[in-house]
Amino acid sequence: MNDEYHTVRSEVSTEIKVQGSRFIGEAMSAESVDEAQIKLEKIRKREYAATHHCFAWRIGQGTQTTFRYSDDGEPNGTAGRPIYDTILGADLTDTLVVVTRYFGGVKLGTGGLAHAYSDSARQAIEQAGRVTKYLTARARITFEFSLHDRLLRAIHALGAATVESQFTDKVTLTLEIRQSRIEELRRTFVEITAGKGRIEIASTPSK
Repeated sequence: MNDEYHTVRSEVSTEIKVQGSRFIGEAMSAESVDEAQIKLEKIRKREYAATHHCFAWRIGQGTQTTFRYSDDGEPNGTAGRPIYDTILGADLTDTLVVVTRYFGGVKLGTGGLAHAYSDSARQAIEQAGRVTKYLTARARITFEFSLHDRLLRAIHALGAATVESQFTDKVTLTLEIRQSRIEELRRTFVEITAGKGRIEIASTPSK
């Protein structure tokens, strides 16, 4: 299972000038469509005097990926799609890129516009940097206290993090672990507890 994905490391704003027009490129993370829309609207309000706010976003992983792009009044295909192609080319998701244009009085033509929007998006993405993240799942395990130290070592070796701990007559831990390591966790847990412990995997993955 491929549970690895990439997004921008930080939120940045860059600027280039092309024949008098200012292109302000902004790259940022967005883990949902709602978040992307909120961030886009904030930029529109802040840069209210701008001529265009062209954008693209790509959100989700695998078959759950969704995307959108907009030319925002520029000639068809000259802004939104070049921005989106830049996100795609950088293999990013959960990412929003907005390029705000202040018209400088000189028309750039369709080729010039596409290059300007693409260059602005690329510069913003490069300066934002890239970070690798993983799809994770929650697991809840219950076992005898005598196995606590041994299981904890095994859990840490798999890179799992303990989210919650409960100690009664038995120990119950809620773990967060990469999806690709769930089956290895299950096998390790069954082996250490000799099949006498209880393990439950949450059906809903998380990031």
